[in-house]
Amino acid sequence: MVIRDVEDNGRTAAVQSVDRALLVLEIIAKLGQAGVTEIATELGVHKSTVSRLITVLESRGYVEQLSGRGKYRLGFSIVRLAGSTSAQVDLVGQSQGTCNELADASGETTNLAVLDGNRVINIVEAMGPGSIALLSWVGKSCPLHATSSGKVLLADLVPSQMRKRVGAKLEMFTENTITKVADLAAELVEVRKNGWASVREELEIGLNAVAAPVYDGGGVVVAALSVSGPAYRLGPDRFAEVAELTVASAADISRRLGYFA
Repeated sequence: MVIRDVEDNGRTAAVQSVDRALLVLEIIAKLGQAGVTEIATELGVHKSTVSRLITVLESRGYVEQLSGRGKYRLGFSIVRLAGSTSAQVDLVGQSQGTCNELADASGETTNLAVLDGNRVINIVEAMGPGSIALLSWVGKSCPLHATSSGKVLLADLVPSQMRKRVGAKLEMFTENTITKVADLAAELVEVRKNGWASVREELEIGLNAVAAPVYDGGGVVVAALSVSGPAYRLGPDRFAEVAELTVASAADISRRLGYFA
């Protein structure tokens, strides 16, 4: 009888935790973004209980913390779980035309990418007149520290979250890859200052890219728009010029999502 009571109590506690975790997701979905205190008030529980739930949900990618705001939004694990969400549909629907125009203007391949755990995943692509692509990058995930899109998305995170995403050791892909977290952090300061990021043959030899942030209606970075091309054509001397086009195009997508700076 005692053993059964212990087992029953354990099941009840587990079910209650699952129920509360789902309620946390529903609250964040309803509010768009919410802090631990707001969620605790909605649930009628102590903040420590919400903090534990948030920690688990964040570790699984179902929520993610907003940079410097102490609040959380739904993560893209929701996209993988459901197959699609209105957020991703909006991103794809509102960005394809702009990606096409940017590809024509720059002459290179353009991609829209979002955070996916400790990687960046491309969800939209357009080929420029000078592009020679053997495969599509859509659906492909790449390391955050070695891509321009990844750097843009990392730059929006608080330092602790950035380090959590990339880990303690950065993988080397070419001799140009940043392999020290401190060096990456220093570059992200410049990314935030300039409003765009670049890579110089850091993921693949012969491949360069620049990227700019895309904001949602709440002013949160939800994606990165990039232009990539061969190093002989998209050299560092063109970065500023192409970045200007990319920033303008990213701003256009942001406006379509309801963001006005």
